[in-house]
Amino acid sequence: MAVVDSTDVAPEADFDPVLSLTRRRRGSTDDAPAAATDSSRCDGGGRDTDGCGFEKVKSAGDEGEDGKAKAGDGGRETELVAKYAYRASAPAHRRVKESPLSSANIFKQSHAGLFNLCIVVLVAVNSRLIIENLMKYGWLIRSGFWFSSRSLRDWPLLMCCLSLPIFPLAAFAVEKLAQYKYITEPVTVLLHVVITTVALLYPILVILRCDSAVLSGVALMLFTCIVWLKLLSYAHTNYDMRALARKVEKGDDTSETANLEFSYEVNLGNLVYFMLAPTLCYQTSYPRTACVRKAWVARQLVKLIIFTGFMGFMVEQYINPLVQNSQHPLKGNLLNGLERVLKLSLPNLYVWLCMFYCFFHLWLNILAELLRFGDREFYKDWWNAKTVEEYWRMWNMPVHKWMVRHIYFPCLRNGIRKDVALHIVFLISAVFHELCIAVPCHMFKMWAFMGIMLQVPLVVLTNYLHKKFSNTMVGNMVFWLFFCILGQPMCILLYYHDLLNRKGTFD
Repeated sequence: MAVVDSTDVAPEADFDPVLSLTRRRRGSTDDAPAAATDSSRCDGGGRDTDGCGFEKVKSAGDEGEDGKAKAGDGGRETELVAKYAYRASAPAHRRVKESPLSSANIFKQSHAGLFNLCIVVLVAVNSRLIIENLMKYGWLIRSGFWFSSRSLRDWPLLMCCLSLPIFPLAAFAVEKLAQYKYITEPVTVLLHVVITTVALLYPILVILRCDSAVLSGVALMLFTCIVWLKLLSYAHTNYDMRALARKVEKGDDTSETANLEFSYEVNLGNLVYFMLAPTLCYQTSYPRTACVRKAWVARQLVKLIIFTGFMGFMVEQYINPLVQNSQHPLKGNLLNGLERVLKLSLPNLYVWLCMFYCFFHLWLNILAELLRFGDREFYKDWWNAKTVEEYWRMWNMPVHKWMVRHIYFPCLRNGIRKDVALHIVFLISAVFHELCIAVPCHMFKMWAFMGIMLQVPLVVLTNYLHKKFSNTMVGNMVFWLFFCILGQPMCILLYYHDLLNRKGTFD
């Protein structure tokens, strides 16, 4: 049997029975009209077409001298199309084509129908889960859902949070002294090290000495980490700007000084704006928008309240009963632990996605709008990440930019290899993840630390899969499986049971 190559197949228009019929009826032997594409017949490009895109067929006697079509032509043309369009001699297979779900074609197709199917299935499955949960546990939302008497005992953490602005003011005073050269560069660096260290240790000691709620401690630690990252960026950026300013004073016109975008200046207004702005990277000026859209801000605030309430509902109604009725995943039956992890994965995924949407999209955009902060790229399409490394570059852009600017590239400039610099970045991230969870829980089990460091072999694995299976989403599936389906629920169970064993109760 002969194999037909796609290059030997004539254009689709050459096999069009309607077009061939038109040629015969018009007595045309010129191939130029036959080369017209389907689009020229569908867009009304000078030809008479019907509603289905077929060209109306007219005989020579159908038109008079005035060029007007006679009545009754529509029925005859329809009969001619039906008679000649799909006869047995007309070819049914014309080109080499791939199946829509083949690897070469799957990402070129629209999957709107499958997306709608997923939505319908999710609604159906979750409706069943809601009914099952209500039948099994009843209504679990307590009267103290938003506020309880326990919250009144967390006032030391609130006072600590309100006192943290002292450290940016101290950093500003150090930079002013350095600007007027009242202190030397080594002294400036030493003072910044002391300020940033105290700014991190002070809230940790307050949380460890107070018997506060876990949620209050987590909120304070997140705020502390943000302040610490901003302080380090402020000190590092000013240090670099002073170095460039000294080169300019010496007349050292290098490429670095030629590309100097901002002049070195220490301004209190710049620091205050930086500490409030939704960014972790300091610079003396930022892109700004023209005005504040008050109605837009109001709509986002309503969304923030709704999604925050939904997160609390999911935690109280679904996650709490699941973890309370579970065993320690590393000490109990393996199958029971795996079943509980998989059962916890769906509500945990909902809460995690809502948390991402509330913070990275709603809250940061609201803050940016109020401050007229122009760069709103707080995240990219991380859900399409094909490797774990690509995910970490896309899901949290403020932290990613900070890591690249103040950790990764400084390591490369100092002669450190790329793989070692990458391990250093993950190490710093792991330390801060552990601090944000272990300090409020008053225990250091290193689960969060190990969870982040295990991302390194996942980076290697997904990079290998991406190179081996090109144009596929195998790495994306591995990311969703290990990060959201298994990793986060496992950490929740581990910390819950370790905290329960330590205190006997869980807040």
